[in-house]
Amino acid sequence: MIEQPLPLWLDIFISVVVVLGALIALIGSSGLLRLKSYFERVHAPSIIATLGTWCIMHATVIYFSVQEHKFAIHAILIAIFIAVTVPVTTIFLMRAALFRARRSGEDVPPSLSDNTESRTRAAALLSGEEPD
Repeated sequence: MIEQPLPLWLDIFISVVVVLGALIALIGSSGLLRLKSYFERVHAPSIIATLGTWCIMHATVIYFSVQEHKFAIHAILIAIFIAVTVPVTTIFLMRAALFRARRSGEDVPPSLSDNTESRTRAAALLSGEEPD
């Protein structure tokens, strides 16, 4: 790959988008330090993983597409992978933290699956009976 100098306006645009992504990551990282509980802090990395990643991905796609004279799909694939895996991982981590907090007696919202009425209704539906 022979690198050709980019036009100044494109260099500036790519630089601004990368710096914007880095600033969003910095703001999200500061949320990890400022927020007190795990349940509050879990939101900050999702900001980093979505907005920051997408800004840097757009800059990467533009830069490599212009340099190689073909569409650079590798950055889009990485961003899609992050966009799919981060919410799933966050859900699993939150559920594990809620389970642990309930077990230790902390003040967290009650489990919706512990509702006796909903269990009775679900059992009636599964057995083919008409629920009350």
